[in-house]
Amino acid sequence: EKKMITAKIVGAGGYGGVGITELILRHPNINIGCLVSLSDTGKLMSDVYPHLKGKCDIEIVSPDHISVNDKFDVVIYSTPDGVGMCTAEDDLNRGAKVIDYSGDFRFNNISKYEQYINFIGRKIIHKSPHLLNQTQYGLPELHNLDSNNTLIGNPGCFAVSCLLALSPAVKNNLIDFSSIICDCKTGTSGAGKKINSQLHYSFRYENMNAYRLSGHQHIIEIEQQLNLLSDKNINITFTAQLVPLCRGIMSICYGSLLEKNDLNDVVNIYKNFYTNSPFVRVLTKEEDSSLSDVRGTNFCNLIVDIDERTNKLRIISYIDNLMKGQAGNAMQVINKLFNFDDTLGLDVTSQYP
Repeated sequence: EKKMITAKIVGAGGYGGVGITELILRHPNINIGCLVSLSDTGKLMSDVYPHLKGKCDIEIVSPDHISVNDKFDVVIYSTPDGVGMCTAEDDLNRGAKVIDYSGDFRFNNISKYEQYINFIGRKIIHKSPHLLNQTQYGLPELHNLDSNNTLIGNPGCFAVSCLLALSPAVKNNLIDFSSIICDCKTGTSGAGKKINSQLHYSFRYENMNAYRLSGHQHIIEIEQQLNLLSDKNINITFTAQLVPLCRGIMSICYGSLLEKNDLNDVVNIYKNFYTNSPFVRVLTKEEDSSLSDVRGTNFCNLIVDIDERTNKLRIISYIDNLMKGQAGNAMQVINKLFNFDDTLGLDVTSQYP
């Protein structure tokens, strides 16, 4: 008999909400039980997103609707910082597992959370600090997630791309930790659905810019996860850049090698690290790869390379920011939490061209 679970999606009207909705519709073991949003309430999901007509004709309800308090197996918060922390405990008490897309549960104690929230200059007091000791950072390639986990902080999109690029090198002590540079380019969908003058077509088209140079919100979680692998206090140089495309992240991560490493040895270190990770492909520069190879998929393509002249490790990481960077990763986590096959609902290739 097939095990079926029911999901509630909070923030269903945004890109992250429709992303996990699309994936659940492909998943043989998950039903959508409730779609919650502050906007578009009373409309059907397929009114807001016509491509879902006949597939998801479920009414979007407001957070105070009676059905929000029903029993669900999993609750996904596709919401900004400060939302999940207010009601996640209610969901947990009703027996649900909770996955939050924001920074609310990416840090497992209050001092780390406060370091993060102060770093990004937000004045948010954590409403559920007592839950932080049960939260787990939800990158399945770095952490063993299983049915014992109840509360997951889904990683940030840049964090996914950089951590997958750097973790094997840090874990195996290949590079000088003070030399790490993350040079990252992203498409506009990473900023979400809300209107913003910087995202108008006329401003973005044939334009690019670096942004949040004073400190991007994903830096703290990247450093925290690298520190867990190294037992050192790692600080990275990170630059986010916005380029005129819809979806995708290309992160190029650099580090100075501590000795003269053979490229084949380093490639093998990466392949061994990801041997049980079905969504990470380790490639070399001889194997062509670009963003279009991962668009619409949960794959991360890593090109592992050494610049012989400068003895620098150079890892080029491609992901789809809305998939492996968000909803796809969340679906991968759900599969882990409910003992489903890793690739259920995610077994798609990109489209060519």
